[in-house]
Amino acid sequence: MKNNQYINLRSILIMGLGIALFSSCEREFSDDVEFATFSTTGDIFTDAPVGLTDEFFDSFDPNAGANPEGFGTDDNVAFQGQSSIRIDVPAPDDPDGGFIGGIFLDRGDGRDLSGFDALTFYAKGSTTATIGEVGFGTDFGENKFAVTAQNIRLSTDWRKVIIPIPDPSKLIQERGMFFFSAGTQSTNGFGYTFWIDELRFEKLGTIAQSQPSILGGNEGRFPTIVGESLTIGQLQQTFNLESGINQTVIPAPSYFDFTSSDPNVAFVNELGEVTVVNTGTTEISASIAGVRAEGGILVESSATAQIISIFSDLFADVPVDNFNGFFQGQGTLGGVVDENGNDIIQYTNLDFVSINFFSEENRIDASEMTTLNLQIRVDEAVDPDDFIRLELNNFLNGVESGSSFTIASSELISNEFVDFSIPLSSFEGLTDKSGLGLLFFVSDGTISNISIDNIFFTAE
Repeated sequence: MKNNQYINLRSILIMGLGIALFSSCEREFSDDVEFATFSTTGDIFTDAPVGLTDEFFDSFDPNAGANPEGFGTDDNVAFQGQSSIRIDVPAPDDPDGGFIGGIFLDRGDGRDLSGFDALTFYAKGSTTATIGEVGFGTDFGENKFAVTAQNIRLSTDWRKVIIPIPDPSKLIQERGMFFFSAGTQSTNGFGYTFWIDELRFEKLGTIAQSQPSILGGNEGRFPTIVGESLTIGQLQQTFNLESGINQTVIPAPSYFDFTSSDPNVAFVNELGEVTVVNTGTTEISASIAGVRAEGGILVESSATAQIISIFSDLFADVPVDNFNGFFQGQGTLGGVVDENGNDIIQYTNLDFVSINFFSEENRIDASEMTTLNLQIRVDEAVDPDDFIRLELNNFLNGVESGSSFTIASSELISNEFVDFSIPLSSFEGLTDKSGLGLLFFVSDGTISNISIDNIFFTAE
């Protein structure tokens, strides 16, 4: 149908060409022509929903555990005026669903929010608790300009919450006015209630010191091959509020302007998807509204590089049995956690711990691999005698063998991810790599708290 329409339009233009030549060589638009504009209303809920209709809450999918029954308005509680939004957070075993969340949609064509710099609202809880996520831009469609703030702390008194807009100029037709998701993780499984009032977009003029980042503000090196693709993750932006508090949000990739130093090697689209098209090296960087983002990616593309990813947001991971192998005498706690919208592995009370892929179907044949790549962040002060020892164990015909490599304290940085590319030849004694099943992290208690990300093998 598209092609037919194009052909018909082209025919009409050709037939009308003679008439056009007699009348004018240029087309002029009347000064009276008006281009489409969208509502600039900032209010979302005051004493009633604004531009949302009375049925303004769209719940997340009940089939995924969302509880659609705990949302309403309350005419007995308000920060200002007569009523507020009331949200009853269910207990995990509630038959109607173990968490509550959803979105508010503008029911028109969308709103022009380019004149505002923040989403604001007042909130209070029946107890001190934490709302898991709040934000805007989620519309159950593309979610192109979604913004998320995590772990919003509630008090039993009304407090103003401010969610900065990463780049207001992007929001010229936005329908996703608000979203939230709340469970009982902060109340040990006990349900509670919270209220929201005076929900609106505002121009505060006090949002300052934008600090965007990609890859968590770290520099990452990623060997790959022509034809592969990866998606840039760990996107953040931190602002300083008038109160002096720093507020971090998770912006959708479309807020960023991504740049490749050599697009002939790899280019990036607005969704943060990197497509590798040629051999070579290129640096991927980003900015928001002209502010350079911390962090970057060095893409090294070759025709023969191979990758086996155990844990990474950038590559497809192989199956893993678990990320905290429990052994007798082990005191380590933790595993995979969400940090600002991105998964990392976080261990506390570390003495030793393993990532397990030793079930026969999950063992890794790393015979052709040459390098173990990973990022490690020590989440405490680093002392001179500290170390982290990595151990790789191989299983072949029922025989377990292994070897280790030690990272000294001088190579670790407190509260900052460090990239390591360790030749597998450094694991002396690892003569067979055809059935890897365990990757140990050992500190013997010299370091208690670490975070790990982007673990993968490469052949170079």
